[in-house]
Amino acid sequence: MKWIDEIPVGYLVLAALFFGLMPFTPEPHVWEKLKMLTGGALVRPLDIFDLLLHGTPWVLLGVKLWREWQLRGQADGS
Repeated sequence: MKWIDEIPVGYLVLAALFFGLMPFTPEPHVWEKLKMLTGGALVRPLDIFDLLLHGTPWVLLGVKLWREWQLRGQADGS
């Protein structure tokens, strides 16, 4: 997990907002794919790849924030 500790949070926020939401119209792509997933319509390999591509920045940001919280707790002695 050392590699994710070295990535600045700001870069991951920008990646999540930019790559995670592109294209912005008519709706963010990741949102469209998540709706397809919950509706059972996410079956084409291209759509699954799209979800992985646009969802990865959000997952990395979540992991980074969790790691920051975890490391901050260890530094405080909790």
